[in-house]
Amino acid sequence: MSYQLSAVIADVELLREQTAELDHAVLGELRQDFALLPVTPQLVEELTGALPNYSLEERADEHPFDLVLGPALTATLAGWSRRGPVAYVEAEFFGGLGYQSAAVWLGGTLHWGPRVDTTLDGPREGWPINSALVELGVEPGSWIDAFAELGLHLERNTAGWLAHGRRRLSADYWDELAEQWEEEQSGR
Repeated sequence: MSYQLSAVIADVELLREQTAELDHAVLGELRQDFALLPVTPQLVEELTGALPNYSLEERADEHPFDLVLGPALTATLAGWSRRGPVAYVEAEFFGGLGYQSAAVWLGGTLHWGPRVDTTLDGPREGWPINSALVELGVEPGSWIDAFAELGLHLERNTAGWLAHGRRRLSADYWDELAEQWEEEQSGR
């Protein structure tokens, strides 16, 4: 099973305000008043005025992201972070192999990261996306980690998050469907 994510995550109101005038911005609602903005080539072009550039290098500290975060995109994220913390996250897995990368901007500057992990053999709370989410202020809950707490496991790829946002679904919607299914299966 594969998983792919390229997104900006921040407070839902911050992202709504910063993306209100953008044609290619679609917000996916998460738990704890956060939202996810899927990063598509069209969005990058709208934000920067240029087509996105992708790294051909293996994920490593020198090349943590598939998407090259050029000066214009970095300046956009830094600008948004003047209103609150903003994370850029990437993950890609297929057949157990892959990587996670993340960085957080706050107050107009890079605050944390970027970090990349290609083995994910350490504790889950130390994985890059979980660490970045803690920097954003995600609170622990009943889920296994911050990633699941926000509902980042609910969609498998960018297309799924775009559909999620366009249908204005929330993470709670999926929880309600799971509860309904469990009730039906148990005969209640």
